[in-house]
Amino acid sequence: MDDASPPLTILYQDDWLVAVDKPAGHLVHPANTPTAGDQVTMKILRDQIGQHVHPIHRLDRPTTGVLLFGLDPKIAHQLHKALERHQIQKSYRAIVHGLAPSEPWHCREPIQKSAQAPAREAHTSFKRLDICQPQSLQDLETDTLSLIDATPHTGRYHQIRRHLLHAALPIVGDYRYAGIEISNQLGSLLGTGTRMLLQAKRLTLTHPVSNQELIIEAPVDPYFLHCFPNLN
Repeated sequence: MDDASPPLTILYQDDWLVAVDKPAGHLVHPANTPTAGDQVTMKILRDQIGQHVHPIHRLDRPTTGVLLFGLDPKIAHQLHKALERHQIQKSYRAIVHGLAPSEPWHCREPIQKSAQAPAREAHTSFKRLDICQPQSLQDLETDTLSLIDATPHTGRYHQIRRHLLHAALPIVGDYRYAGIEISNQLGSLLGTGTRMLLQAKRLTLTHPVSNQELIIEAPVDPYFLHCFPNLN
């Protein structure tokens, strides 16, 4: 393992699967055009456990949380098929800037990966878990933050980030969709810096060998505690 890369936190491991808590800023697998200093979860984990690993899904570079790998190519193939059939459930947490609806809601806004790509069906369920009004935001036009649970039912490009933006609830620290100026401002006021507050909190699946339900959960992202100190 590269001396510059601290060991990953392993959330679950057996003979067929391993799940880690992906840090912010890490790529899941090598970029098409690698740059110096890239931190690649797949490579770090391979060196850490001394085995080849096969990524089952991906997380955006600034997103933290549960990331699953197969340790066997056949098992990885089975899990890819389960993912395609929506048999693996993902649950995310996000902190957004604004007052989210008190009742659960859905977004079905189609998503294009690029301006030239076709719009594809997308569906995310959202639920507000908590709100807060930090003293540091009292001079802003919107001083409310909402803690959100998000369940994507499809796997489109930046789906949760774009569906929350569609609801006028940008994720704190989402420089791409919320904007640079407000992201810098909120990061400074909240003490979260340049971090985007989106975490893959939980993964629920049927184990491909034992056929038992498997729930893998990440610990609370410490940066979320800057806004919701009692979160667990």
